[in-house]
Order: sequence, then structure tokens, then C-alpha cells
Amino acid sequence: MSSDTLTKAASAAPEDPEDAAPLRIVPRRRPGLWTTAVVVLALLGLALNSVVRNDAFQWDVVGDYFASASVLRGLWLTLWLTAVVMALGFALGTLLAAFRLSTNPVLRAVSWGYVWLFRSMPILVQLLFWFNIGVLYPQILGVKTVNLLGPVTVAVVGLTLHEAAYAAEVVRGGILSVDRGQIEAAQALGLSRWRRWWRIVLPQAMRSIVPPAGNMLIGTLKGTSIVSVIAVQDLLYSVQLVYHRTYQVMPLLMVATLWYVIITSVLSVGQYYVERHYARGSGRGR
Repeated sequence: MSSDTLTKAASAAPEDPEDAAPLRIVPRRRPGLWTTAVVVLALLGLALNSVVRNDAFQWDVVGDYFASASVLRGLWLTLWLTAVVMALGFALGTLLAAFRLSTNPVLRAVSWGYVWLFRSMPILVQLLFWFNIGVLYPQILGVKTVNLLGPVTVAVVGLTLHEAAYAAEVVRGGILSVDRGQIEAAQALGLSRWRRWWRIVLPQAMRSIVPPAGNMLIGTLKGTSIVSVIAVQDLLYSVQLVYHRTYQVMPLLMVATLWYVIITSVLSVGQYYVERHYARGSGRGR
């Protein structure tokens, strides 16, 4: 390289590095990513269009029955059944979790056996078993089981016993997720056993309990549809009664589907805010 060229290059270079123009960072182009997004959106659009414009769905019939009295009565029973089963199931599950964490080997064995048995039995089998309990025990304490256990009572009993088995493991896992040092620190401060559980263990355990509990709530809401096999007039059974009379199967099933989608969406939003509440101070609340 000649001396003149070196001189020109030196004069062109800035004397102060701060005077140099900042480098422009260009993000890497990803044409495949955008192509995939366009293809997926196009497929979703085609699927949505096929549903909306398909006359076989009979959307006018869906609109007629969506808020009908019989459907709303079935929806109310579904919501009531879900609330009762979740409350009783978690109450019994919490008791079973306490047994499992007890130092008493008999209580631990009973809790383990309960969870093992009811998680092993399909929920449909449990419902049919309780529905036909009169075959094994015609009378309990002098009361005929046929009169004692109606279809709704059978649904509550069967679903609650099934739910409790899963709730017990959810609660036990949440309690075990709390650092042992937290409990020892509370003991060192002289807090009573009740205050330790209520003020220290439970708030921290709820961070691990709420997500699976929310999934269980949504699963229970949809799972109540199985009680239609024992003639409990829930949401699904209500639409079945209608389409058995009108033979409009698909639009009535869409009515039930839309209600399930709406309720589960509302519950999902509620679960998000409950999770955020219990995640405060842990860095996961955003």
C-alpha cells in the first residue's frame, strides 16, 4: 500500500472514538417464521369460515335454544354440582393430606389406601356403583337406600369421593413445597401451631396448590357431564332431552359446547388473578 493511500485513510478516520458513528444492529431475518405464521392464520381462517358458514350447524337453532329455560336449568345444576363437589372434595382431600403427613402410621396407611383406590377406579364405574348400592345394602340404619340416594345425591357422593383423592395429593404437594426452614423459623418465634399453618405454611403452599386446583375445577365442570348417564338433568342431559325430541343433534350439542367454553373461559380468568395474588413477593406475580 502506498504512503498516499495510508495518509488518506488516516485522515478519513476520526481522531476521537466517541465521534465515530454508532454501529447499526440489524435483526436477523427469519422468513420461515413469518411464512409459518401466515400459513397457520390462513388455516385457522379457513376452519373458522367452514364452521360459521356451514348450514349443517343450524346457527339459528343454536340461537333459539342457547338461553332457553331448560338449558339454563341444566346449566345452573351443572354450576351448583361443580361448586358443591369442589368444596366437599377439597375439604375431604385436605383431611386426607393431613393424615398422609401425620406421624401416625395408621392414618398414613388409610390416606394412602383411599387415594390409591379412588384414583384407580374410573369415575363412571364409581357413579354406577353408588347408583346401584341398593343391591348390596338395601337398608342403611333402617332407611332404604333407594329413597336415600337419589340421582343428584349419587352424583355428589361419587364425584366428591373421586375429587378428594386428587385434591389430597394436590394439597399434600403444596404443603411439602414449603421450605422446612420457614416452619422452623416460625417455631423459633414462638408462634402456635395454628398460626404457623395459617400465617406461614398455607399462604406459601397456595402458590403450588392454586394452579392444579384451577385445572381440577375446570375438569370437574366438564366432568359433571358424565352424570347424565344416571339421569341427572345437568347441562348435557338437558340438551339431550331436547334433541331426542327434535332430532337436531348438532345444534343442541353446540349449545352445550358454547356454554362450557364460556364458563371455562371465565374460570380461567379467575384462576389467573388468584395465582397472581398468591404469587406476590415471589417474583412470579407478573
